Amino acid sequence: MIASKRRVGSAVLLAGLMCLQPAFAEEEASLDLVANGFVLISALLVLLMSIPGIALFYGGLVRQKNVLSCIEQSLGVFCLAILLWCICGYSLAFSSSESAGFVQAFVGNLDKALLGGIDLNSLSGSLSEYTFVIFQGAFCAISSCLIVGATVERIRYSAMLLAITLWIIFSYAPLAHQVWGGGFIDTFFESYDFAGGTVVHINAAAAGLVGAFLVGKRNGLGKVAMAPHNLSLTYMGCALLWIGWLGFNAGSQLSSDGVAALAFINTVICPAAAALSWMCGEWLIFKKPSSLGTCSGVIAGLVAITPACAFVGPMGSIVIGLISGLVCLWGVHGFKRATGIDDSLDVFGIHGLGAIVGGVLTGVFCDPALGGVGFKGSHSTILSQVYGQFMSCVVALIWSAVVAYLSFYIADKLLGLRVAEDAEREGLDLSYHGERGYNI
Repeated sequence: MIASKRRVGSAVLLAGLMCLQPAFAEEEASLDLVANGFVLISALLVLLMSIPGIALFYGGLVRQKNVLSCIEQSLGVFCLAILLWCICGYSLAFSSSESAGFVQAFVGNLDKALLGGIDLNSLSGSLSEYTFVIFQGAFCAISSCLIVGATVERIRYSAMLLAITLWIIFSYAPLAHQVWGGGFIDTFFESYDFAGGTVVHINAAAAGLVGAFLVGKRNGLGKVAMAPHNLSLTYMGCALLWIGWLGFNAGSQLSSDGVAALAFINTVICPAAAALSWMCGEWLIFKKPSSLGTCSGVIAGLVAITPACAFVGPMGSIVIGLISGLVCLWGVHGFKRATGIDDSLDVFGIHGLGAIVGGVLTGVFCDPALGGVGFKGSHSTILSQVYGQFMSCVVALIWSAVVAYLSFYIADKLLGLRVAEDAEREGLDLSYHGERGYNI
């Protein structure tokens, strides 16, 4: 009798649990309104980095006769990148299947091309999938806009658009998959990259350097004045980038929790340290601290903390800032002289070197003994984690450089990379766009 009651009780309990299971499943799959709102606001801030942040930052750094050309290139690339992301980039980065095998390690598939299968009820974790699409699309857009700074003042607009189209499809989306989509870099090297040190900055910087090499130096470089024409615009762009970067880094947690708070505070104090580091280094070397140098230090610190912001403590982020400021100061002066490549606005010197420094030092300061959150996966020592961080940077550099070379080469053969010499002398504002930035 007792055994019978126990069986009946067990049956009732099991039936009750089965009834509850769909409710739990439904709860797990439900939309988190707070997280969704947080990420939408973060996406807005990241979009602010491209329009108007990077356009103003770059626009102030070029000569007066090319300011509108630079801004137009930034805007055109932004529009192109957002559309390409929705057409195929998102699917290649974040859509995959278990049957894909070897190819899946390097790139996703086209199951969600044209955002197919996504509607109002689609979820990505606890977010609306539309929210995740536009947040990640904003990353793709700012990455593409960064390349503009390496080749401004002499590249043909149509050729640049074609080259960046190919780069987005064959470099940005595959590297996003390899780092954030469970692909090769994340699985094999178990490296930390919270918000895009490899995917965004190394990727774009390598492409910019290759593009600058292939398009050649600006006419008159070293012989005629090429100083920035309006540093006030550059300062405003820097300020917008710093504010937008808070959404870039903190928003990458996809939830407004303590990790997002850590990323937020690190995104404030690391660039502050880098700005002071660059300023003091410049003061010692050139005897004067410049506003351009301090703004450049801010960007260097923002780049360096991007892969590390959720994995290192605040004191670790200060050290990363101090080191990255000095390394990128050398990158703008020493690296440029050593290579002889006319990377017009120092995309590689700041974004490339800054991301490498930040990526490698993530492996040091993630150590709990130094205030970090701990090592990733099978890594158990600083040396092991640093190796994983370094190798992920190497893979991203090589992948992007190869794709960029082929992309710019194809653009050159089809359209010609370089504008005519007379058009370059006149300035691209008038010769290519029929406008003047200043009617004075």
